[in-house]
Amino acid sequence: MSAASRAPLRSNRTSRPADRVRRRAALGAGAAVVALLTTACSSGGTSGGGGDTGYVSGPDGIATVKKAERVAVPELSGPTVDGESLNVADYKGDVVVLNIWGSWCPPCRAEAKNFEKVYQDVKDQGVRFVGINTRDSTTDKALAFEEEFGVSYPSLYDPTGKLMLRFEKGTLNPQAIPSTLVIDRDGEIAARTLQALSEEKLRKMLAPVLAEK
Repeated sequence: MSAASRAPLRSNRTSRPADRVRRRAALGAGAAVVALLTTACSSGGTSGGGGDTGYVSGPDGIATVKKAERVAVPELSGPTVDGESLNVADYKGDVVVLNIWGSWCPPCRAEAKNFEKVYQDVKDQGVRFVGINTRDSTTDKALAFEEEFGVSYPSLYDPTGKLMLRFEKGTLNPQAIPSTLVIDRDGEIAARTLQALSEEKLRKMLAPVLAEK
């Protein structure tokens, strides 16, 4: 066999390590994306975004504020993930549980059934549940999430996070997903947590505001 005829075989053999390097690099990049999403999903923890005047954090990560020191929830209105229109201001007079979530967020998936269970138990007691779906590129992903976990209450569709940025500094950390707020009957923020909630913690967070006259 001539040197010329053997050259392609040597070329193919030497290209395989390079292919393996490229594959490893691609896998590494994919892992980095997953790690980034997981970090973003839990970046809030139980800490606030600064300026937390009036909030008192308990050992369970639920922060509350006295009625006289509460601030109004900002305007939260727009299309829902299922194409309807919603304005949280229309719910003034009811207690509102506001949950910020994304279908890409593992803690959001973990808490979804807890929220639906509590919602079914309290919806006839003057309590509304509203979600804010954020950072999902399409409503299809959000709708698939709601179907998977049986979520029946509405969610505003906020893919770029513009609704979250309307909150007064210190009332909500826009980087904390999931987050939950309880809004009192006067339309003011009474409690906040920057973590995923168990059914027990959600009931504990809601109960004092629901008991207010």
